Amino acid sequence: MTTTPLVTLQKPKGISLDEIEAELSAIWHSQNGDKASLAPTRASTFSMVVYEPEEFQQLLAVLGFYDGPIDGIHGPLTKAAVEEAQKSYSLRITGRIDPATLARLREEVAKQPAERTKISNPNLRGFSISDAIAIQNPCRIITLCPTLGEDQGVTAQVSAYCPVQQSGSNLICCEYITLRGTKTALNQVGDLVASLLIPDLPKFVWWKATPNIEQDLFKRLVETCHCIILDSSYFTAPEAEFIRVQGLFDSGTSVADLNWHRLSAWQELTAAAFDPPERRSSLGEIDQVTIDYEKGNAAQALMFLGWLASRLGWEPTSFVPTGGEYDLKHITLMGKNQKTIQAELAAIPTAESGEITGDLIGLRLTSSNLDANCCTILCSETTGCMRMESGGSAQTCRTEQVTAINDQRAEFLLSQQLQRWGRDVLFEESLAVAVKILKLGH
Repeated sequence: MTTTPLVTLQKPKGISLDEIEAELSAIWHSQNGDKASLAPTRASTFSMVVYEPEEFQQLLAVLGFYDGPIDGIHGPLTKAAVEEAQKSYSLRITGRIDPATLARLREEVAKQPAERTKISNPNLRGFSISDAIAIQNPCRIITLCPTLGEDQGVTAQVSAYCPVQQSGSNLICCEYITLRGTKTALNQVGDLVASLLIPDLPKFVWWKATPNIEQDLFKRLVETCHCIILDSSYFTAPEAEFIRVQGLFDSGTSVADLNWHRLSAWQELTAAAFDPPERRSSLGEIDQVTIDYEKGNAAQALMFLGWLASRLGWEPTSFVPTGGEYDLKHITLMGKNQKTIQAELAAIPTAESGEITGDLIGLRLTSSNLDANCCTILCSETTGCMRMESGGSAQTCRTEQVTAINDQRAEFLLSQQLQRWGRDVLFEESLAVAVKILKLGH
């Protein structure tokens, strides 16, 4: 992605919490007399809170594996540090922070003396936002950056930047407010954060962590925002977290999951496979579903099965996790005319993991009716179709490779989400079925 040039009205400046609004007003007051051709204009589009835990980089830094910026970017430096830590602690080497790795890092840091939890790495979180979001002209971004170590209250910094538009029109500028402190300290400033969101404009919360519906800060932000944006690829235990997300839906909260949008290519190809009239009539014959996904996070697999079941009118009747090397999950569903459908979710260890944990890598739809024209195999371009084709079928299968969307990064997907905010009924219906499945296993 091409970097968007920025004009800086105010570099990050540390102030006290009660000076935030006054300092931001001073920035704009100082610009009133500017007669330049690209006079800055205060954006008036939306405001957003970004909860940036990115605890893993801080943990890696404390333990001596990482000396790069604490910026939440899963780049080469971070991946190399994760791999080194996983090797040191005899964990599966993936270069990604999975639940086992995060738990071990926390455990090791807890053993360190207090003075060792202070890190000298440059901490850039909250000083900027990705180009994909900046070009949407947010009026104010409030970044919450939890830190490790002793609770010393919450510190604030303010700044203002303007992405230069190609048209050469006036600069449209965004205000940045960064609040830093321990999780405990930030949990106590929910009312302040809510008051900083601009009235009468759309309000978003991008919660880049597992949602904690009992946390005071999370609850306060949910009450305030129009839409809370999550990414289930971050979830350490999606089977439990999806049930909590469903609780947010039930309470009337608008929720978006960026990971849901990563399924679009799989959904479109699945639907297209049954566009021909001769295949469409065989949709009702499907009674066997196999979904493979990258080991580490079952969120995409669960949402895809939920989507398929919600579109075909299948009701889940049983959920049996059987474990094993592929952490198998077997689901029974009931279709129309009391037809039984068997589904299997398999977590596949992959040699080269992608940036997103739990990406789909294979799908097979078949029927016990050997005369049915419904056998469909989809597989990721990076892994190929060998495992799905080796499953065996006496039917002739339609086989296609899935090309992932061009950019699966959360920042890019968030940029798209900000253009279509509001309820996503298809997502809600799909997640509702996935939650029904999960509750059967409790």
